[in-house]
Amino acid sequence: MRIKEGRKEKASFCIIDAQSVKNTDTAEKKGYDAGKKVSGIKRHIAVDTQGLPHAIAITTANVTDRAGALAAFSFNKKALSELKNVLADSAYVGEPFANSVKEMLGATVEIAKRNELHTFVVMPKRWVVERSFAWLEKCRRLWKNCERKLNTSLQFAVLAFLQLLLRR
Repeated sequence: MRIKEGRKEKASFCIIDAQSVKNTDTAEKKGYDAGKKVSGIKRHIAVDTQGLPHAIAITTANVTDRAGALAAFSFNKKALSELKNVLADSAYVGEPFANSVKEMLGATVEIAKRNELHTFVVMPKRWVVERSFAWLEKCRRLWKNCERKLNTSLQFAVLAFLQLLLRR
């Protein structure tokens, strides 16, 4: 939970998404994301309305978005105790995922529906998590996964968000 202007700010909802990142040859664990045709890792983050992270998990790229989101939620249960709603895209559709989130956090899952027309439309609140991924990409070391261990990649992502907070 973050402190905002002397009082505790309760997170009523978060936005979750995953990003596939290419590996270099030094990486120890590798996976292949067939949807995006990327061999590497996936970063799963749940952010608030300002784009600041509440939960982060790093997995190999072959892990599904739903499984990675559940891993991020399970690692950060205490920080997400006040959560009421999880906003996600169509990669998180399904009753098993919604039931797992309800059981784990007591929150409901809301899926942002895409327009049937094949035109570019900014989806409400979904751009916030994409902006958070863009902030991570500004760190030169994070544009590609150069680390041997997944935990090291996780710690560098956390450091990137800490750097962002310190600059603010």
